[in-house]
Amino acid sequence: MQLRAEALEAHLSRGLAPLYVITSDEHLLAMEAADRIRARARAAGFSEREVLVVERYFKWGELLAANQAMSLFGDRKLIELRVPGGKPGKEGGQALQAYAAEFAGAADAGDTLTLVTLPKLEWQAQKSAWVSALQQHAVYIDIPNVERHQLANWIGQRLATQGQSADKAALEFMVERVEGNLLAAHQEIRKLALLYPEGRLSAEQVQDAVLNVARYDVFKLSEAMLSGDVGRVARMLDGLKGEGEALPLVLWAVTEEIRTLLKLKLGTAEGRPLALLLKEYRIWGPRERLMAPALSRVRLATLEDALGKAAQVDRMIKGLRAKDFAGDAWDAMLQLALAVARK
Repeated sequence: MQLRAEALEAHLSRGLAPLYVITSDEHLLAMEAADRIRARARAAGFSEREVLVVERYFKWGELLAANQAMSLFGDRKLIELRVPGGKPGKEGGQALQAYAAEFAGAADAGDTLTLVTLPKLEWQAQKSAWVSALQQHAVYIDIPNVERHQLANWIGQRLATQGQSADKAALEFMVERVEGNLLAAHQEIRKLALLYPEGRLSAEQVQDAVLNVARYDVFKLSEAMLSGDVGRVARMLDGLKGEGEALPLVLWAVTEEIRTLLKLKLGTAEGRPLALLLKEYRIWGPRERLMAPALSRVRLATLEDALGKAAQVDRMIKGLRAKDFAGDAWDAMLQLALAVARK
């Protein structure tokens, strides 16, 4: 069965299932969910723990052997199977499918409990037979990413659990400082609990305590550009430059987004439905929600001009002169991104 992460605590209070699966790219939330299962397992007498990591030469027979082997001390055993790549391959998929089928109809854990951890699966993998088997026979917990527009609310909820609160400006300040780094956000929230008593936190207290621990992501830059957040675009480009990100990669990500917008703009101008075009170009998730507002904000001429200027930025990266840009290539990159982000 599929279970939301928020419902895990209530589920565990009713007993343990024999097989759990956690899939997520949010390492903090996945770790917290796994820790809850481990703690409940220890309390239920699962004192032995065996960890299997699927690497290049992993033998899938080890999983079956671990499940069938008796504990050396007669204790109940927790088996953890970690698949960091998220792609078990043909043999692994068949092994997981067969392994999950062994728990068909099992109401609770016997002497062995299995916890499988995976990154967020690609949409093709989500339709595979082994994933379907896990969803059918395991407690399957798919933890979604905390998107930027959700982060202020998430921080506010975490502060509330430790008896603290902050106003909107203070929360947005924290969002800017921890963007793309949920684990760092958690650490900063815990630091606020150590520094200040319960109650309302002032903006000054938050600013004094919270470090700039953001991790800037090239693909989040595209998201900021699509959403028209000019300030965030400038901050992210500055952060990417400071972190030593390769400018050709930044230019590629921005140019691909411009090309996509141009295709959609031309397609809708021909009378084709946007929903059909989004499906055709395989655009889904957060990007899908951002496309319609971006298309209504940006003119066709702006996109055509931006594509030409992207080629000039590429020339600057290669050490050649560009007619429309002064300064260095990073400045030109900022001008290009802002041209698409602005109204």
